[in-house]
Amino acid sequence: MTQLFFLSRQTVGRHRHLYAGSFVALAVGVFLLGLAATATAATIAYRGPSAGHIAVTTLGGPDTEPQHVSVSTSDQDVSGLQTVLSMVGAISGFITIFVIASTFAFAVASRRRELGLLRLIGATPGQIRRMILGEALVVALAASITGAVLAQLATPLLLAKASYTELAPVKLEPASPWVPLSIAVAIGLVVALLGARAAARRAGKVGPIDALREASLEPPRIGPVRVVFGLLFMAGSILLLTLIRPSSGEAAVPLAMFTPMLLVISLTLLAPLVIPFLGRPWAAPLVAWTSVSGRLARSNVVAAPRRSASLAAPILTISAIAGSMVLSLSFAADSAAATLRDGMLAPIVVNGGDPAKVAATPGVGAVDAGHPVQFVRMAADYAQLEEAEGIDPAVAARTRQVTPISGNLAALTGNTVAVSKETAGFEHYRVGGEVPVTFLDRTTVKLKIVAIVPDAFGINPSFLLPMELARAHAPKAQPEVMYVLPAAGTDPAELVQRIQGAVPAAVWEAEQAAGVRKGNQLGLILLLGPAALYSAIAIANTLLMGSLQRRQEFVTSRLLGATPNQIRRMVLWESSLVGMVALSLGTAITVTVGALIRHAMTAGVPDVPVTIPWGVLLGIAGLCLTLAVGSALAPTAYILRVVGRAHGAPGLD
Repeated sequence: MTQLFFLSRQTVGRHRHLYAGSFVALAVGVFLLGLAATATAATIAYRGPSAGHIAVTTLGGPDTEPQHVSVSTSDQDVSGLQTVLSMVGAISGFITIFVIASTFAFAVASRRRELGLLRLIGATPGQIRRMILGEALVVALAASITGAVLAQLATPLLLAKASYTELAPVKLEPASPWVPLSIAVAIGLVVALLGARAAARRAGKVGPIDALREASLEPPRIGPVRVVFGLLFMAGSILLLTLIRPSSGEAAVPLAMFTPMLLVISLTLLAPLVIPFLGRPWAAPLVAWTSVSGRLARSNVVAAPRRSASLAAPILTISAIAGSMVLSLSFAADSAAATLRDGMLAPIVVNGGDPAKVAATPGVGAVDAGHPVQFVRMAADYAQLEEAEGIDPAVAARTRQVTPISGNLAALTGNTVAVSKETAGFEHYRVGGEVPVTFLDRTTVKLKIVAIVPDAFGINPSFLLPMELARAHAPKAQPEVMYVLPAAGTDPAELVQRIQGAVPAAVWEAEQAAGVRKGNQLGLILLLGPAALYSAIAIANTLLMGSLQRRQEFVTSRLLGATPNQIRRMVLWESSLVGMVALSLGTAITVTVGALIRHAMTAGVPDVPVTIPWGVLLGIAGLCLTLAVGSALAPTAYILRVVGRAHGAPGLD
């Protein structure tokens, strides 16, 4: 075992150009995972003011015992940052798994001739497997430690940027790094060994003569296990796609974000079958236009489906995930804008201010000044802080959409509550049921449900209370927004000029919709920024590895009479072809998920605008193609220059 590990170290040194890509990819992956882990540890270690907590007991159920929990009521809450970091870690970890698996498989597949020679001189399949796993361990140790050190150095900077923001309105300090970084390093080691294991098993199964004979050719078929798992993941993806429907509520967006991951897994496993199938029609115009170079590019893509699949994997991953997220959040913003429009009946909105003063303004017919209040809602196995609002049902029915779907809003008196349709669906609330809550003044009440009202994002909270009840438990609270109805015969435009802080409802709706889009853009940057950077590095890595290991192929082509320009054009069309096939699959996933999420979020809402961020989507595609082509052409030009100098012939320059 020691000799094999020593041999593994030597072979890694000899094949630095192959394993350099795996090293960089894994180091960056561990860096992102470690950074997310250390920042999450800082949020967990943060202790807010003790006064900002309420101790309650969950309800329990048939299979759940009641539990005593403490719920934070302070505005110094870092749960938003924790959620974002967990999603960043999940996305980065997902991309890391695929990138590392493909780069290690690519590096091992590029050494089939060497492995065949080792088998020929007596190496057993087990020894070959252990040697390759040892190489993976050598690279993984160095890369994981490097990534962890970089993550620790970058953690203070990240926490400084995240402190005093909407996600973390507090000062965060680094916590002990040993546990989170150990987890990140362990994940790096496991991912690397798993990525190398499949390739090592394939290499160990090939006989010495077969390995030598097929050194330049790939096996014509992929294994049945890979096909079975690819189909299973595809079936799981289809099942999740069927769940993206109107009844899913808020769960539709998370489903739209994570379902593409399963589709990417499936298509990556089946890529050696899919890429040649799609590559031929994409290559048809190239062959017709370029003749020789296009035909060679098509032959290379079709004849080497495993290599093409490895090159396409990072492009498919980022285009599918990023495209689906961008389109889903854009459609979510469209739905929010339509909901704001349909939920607003009053023509004037006032931000803050004194309700009595607004009501006394000449020309004001009615003022709907909801009284904000918070309480902790207890469920069977959890308790959480909720935002609610005290309303006057008679006035609110004239200024916003609160017509009950079931029940009677006129019964909203005493210890009662009206619940939004979405919340009622998630929690299985029905008219006549009860909602146990504890107000911030520590008063525990069971609120009787008297009505289920339509969802009105940005206008109505999930819970509406009687005005008297809200004022009793939050006497110092002030209305954040007031909806104003003009008196009969009063022009709303003139009334807006008389009330301080008043704007037309259409202007307010546009501002709220713009705020939603701005928040979505921030979320995209936080979620996709690290993943996009990593994917860009992975695309460049994979293409560089692919081009550098083709030196012998280029030499042979030059000796057969191909000119440097012909080889460069062949590489250009080949990388473009692989990129277009991967982008085609990513586009198919994006369009499918986008269509489903739009239907889920706009069902029953008329005249919803359609906003497709073409600039962002085309930018993702253009960046992927640019990286793919540039990363393939640069090493090709270098190899051709080296080959020309080595042969010392003018025709080879």
